[in-house]
Amino acid sequence: MKDSRNKLCSLLLEEFFGSIVQTIGNSLLYGTKTFGSICFGTRLQGSKIKEGLSVLIKYGFVTYQQNEGETEYTIDQNQIIMILRYPRYILFAKTHCGDEGEIMMEEVLKHGYITASEVIIKTYKRIEQTPSRSAESPSIPNLKDVFELLVKNQFLMRCLSFDTTATGNIAKPDYTLPDLDLIAISNKLQGQKTELSDNTIHWKVNFDRFTQDLRDQIVISAITQRFDKNAGELMKHMINLMYLRTASWATTSNPIPYTEIKEQVKKLDYEELEHYLDQYLRLLEEDSTQFIKRVGDSGGGQYIVNMKNAFKQLTWTTLEHIVTERFDSKAARIFRLVHNEIDVNLEQIQSLALIPAKDANFLTHILSQENYLQIQEMKRSGTSSVQTKTPCRFCIDLNKIVEMETEHCYQALYNIITRREYESNNNKRLIEKQLRVQILSTNLREHGATEQQLADIAEMMTPSETEQLERAQNAIKKLTAAELQIDETLFIFSMYFRYH
Repeated sequence: MKDSRNKLCSLLLEEFFGSIVQTIGNSLLYGTKTFGSICFGTRLQGSKIKEGLSVLIKYGFVTYQQNEGETEYTIDQNQIIMILRYPRYILFAKTHCGDEGEIMMEEVLKHGYITASEVIIKTYKRIEQTPSRSAESPSIPNLKDVFELLVKNQFLMRCLSFDTTATGNIAKPDYTLPDLDLIAISNKLQGQKTELSDNTIHWKVNFDRFTQDLRDQIVISAITQRFDKNAGELMKHMINLMYLRTASWATTSNPIPYTEIKEQVKKLDYEELEHYLDQYLRLLEEDSTQFIKRVGDSGGGQYIVNMKNAFKQLTWTTLEHIVTERFDSKAARIFRLVHNEIDVNLEQIQSLALIPAKDANFLTHILSQENYLQIQEMKRSGTSSVQTKTPCRFCIDLNKIVEMETEHCYQALYNIITRREYESNNNKRLIEKQLRVQILSTNLREHGATEQQLADIAEMMTPSETEQLERAQNAIKKLTAAELQIDETLFIFSMYFRYH
């Protein structure tokens, strides 16, 4: 798994930070190293290595610590792979804090860490340059309120510019808002040389909070798909109530009283859910997935949210889908049977799965060969001089399969990104030509060009070029969609390992 993960990390570093940072990252991907070891392994100039390390440290990909008088550098592969989830995190910020919050989150992710005043200044300038917003001037006080909303939602947290040691993440997150000098920010925007009041207070993204939000979204989506929108809404507010009494990453929540759930649903003004609340709670409680369990009867009942079991069930479901796609529905039926029955032999599989003996033999062999099933020999009591066929039973090692599929996800992501880059580079000339045509058409339209002039500009792209570009764009869209789906699968597997 390490090799596939390292290949993916190396590709991401090259795509977003260039070849020098990639070379330094490659050196660290295979173990902790000192500065001298990096110099020896990469053959780069010391100044280039210092610049590359400062970039990796700034974005939280590398931590360092002192060991016997030498500074040792360690890279975090999971933090690099999280780059793939940045678009999701930006969407969360936009959902909770609006368009300005989206721009601010992009700026913080772009810089690694940054002061609040700088974020407001950069956001102000970007809004001013946006054509659709050019008529209305952005407001500095409003941008300050949006930044404070990001902090209150714990999307951003304080950090020191050198808060990147290996033990630096143990400290409790600090969300204390600074006193911003709006007049100084305004003067800075007008080009005046002004000292900003918060130039020593830096902010970075709280990835832990975004990971929690993505985790909750997946659980809510799973309940919505399994039942309906009302059940998903109930699950959402059960999770919100969980946060009031339980640590964010606890495997199970503390008991939530029925009365609190009822009060929370009443506030929603959701008549259908309020009317059938008892039925929905019973439905979730009795469901085999066991996302919610009833643990007491006092006060109308008490319920817990079981995140550990939720991601175990989501992992099983994901693996069943993978088996179905890779093989067929009969193979998935055998996989599900072995999962439910724990230990079964071939004769039981044939009878319980209602599959002909020939198909059962073939599919169990394939599943065993691909490591989805494990074969165990059943020991017989006593000894016999006559050689007999040793009976076998089938079982599933869930951890082993999840590790294998995690490696497949890393390899698939690497292949997808490589192919997408190939498609983009191979059609770079056409993409740039289309962009020039679009810009030219927009400028002419703004200056009152006729329809005939616009049509003449559009004809700069020949039919064959247009067709080739459409094929390339469709391929890139499909690859991007596949990348998002695989990353979601990878996230489910990572949550499984986090809870188990």
